[in-house]
Amino acid sequence: MAHHHDHGEISKNNLVIAMILNFVITIGEIIGGILSGSLSLISDALHNFSDGISIIVSYIAIKISKKENNEKMTFGYKRAEILAALFNSVVLVVISLYLFKEAYIKFFKPEPIDGVLMIVVAIIGLAANTLSVFLLKENAQKNLNIKSTYIHLLSDALSSLGVVIGGIFIYAYNIYWIDPLLTVLIGAYIIKESFEIIDETIGILMQKTPENINLDIIKKEIEKLPDVKNIHHVHVWQTNDKDIHFECHVNTRDDIKLSQAKLLMDQIETILDETFGIHHVTLQMEYECCENVGLINRKG
Repeated sequence: MAHHHDHGEISKNNLVIAMILNFVITIGEIIGGILSGSLSLISDALHNFSDGISIIVSYIAIKISKKENNEKMTFGYKRAEILAALFNSVVLVVISLYLFKEAYIKFFKPEPIDGVLMIVVAIIGLAANTLSVFLLKENAQKNLNIKSTYIHLLSDALSSLGVVIGGIFIYAYNIYWIDPLLTVLIGAYIIKESFEIIDETIGILMQKTPENINLDIIKKEIEKLPDVKNIHHVHVWQTNDKDIHFECHVNTRDDIKLSQAKLLMDQIETILDETFGIHHVTLQMEYECCENVGLINRKG
């Protein structure tokens, strides 16, 4: 079996700084939202609070995922980060749906809003959220767990920007309905981004074949080897957003020796590694077994 390990480390200091920033913003925006009468400011505060919680969840998941494999958990704890990503994304959707309800009420019962206070508090939130986004941007491209937290922070940066713009319109033109409108638009964007992560995490948990893996192409490449008659009973799955596992039965053309089988296995592992980025491989070598069996075992 081939093994590769990811050596990219998530910056724990960046996570802690982002968490502190978000809890501070939450307190400031709740006070500012109550004093100014702005729902979008309060909605931004709730998102920031959820950001702080999501960072804590992500941090705990990272710590758990680093635990060594053992007899009880032979695949290790890598899926802790996938569960964290799913949890964080679902929380975002729930918060957005709640704010939709509050925005609906505000549309029909608009209340006076202090535009100046709304703008000042939102600008402070925007600055802090933007800093948090930059702190996690690099790791978000490498890790689905951090990406879910990054989406939290990015959505809040956009939310704060929207609140600033809304505050300007409210101050200049007394257009109070723009406040709940911004809440709905921001919530719709958050739900879209969240569902993409939810779809990916559920796919991993359900052991779905990764989107970038084409089994027919893999079959053709492996069966080009002179000693391979066919491959079948193929399974491909992920333990997290990076590690792809592959197992199959390999039917050889001749009754080869174990030493020859080892060389053939090395060739197959090299193809899977270099061509398809699959680093965890388990092969069952056979000769004149499982005849007339397809690439996938339809019964499991």
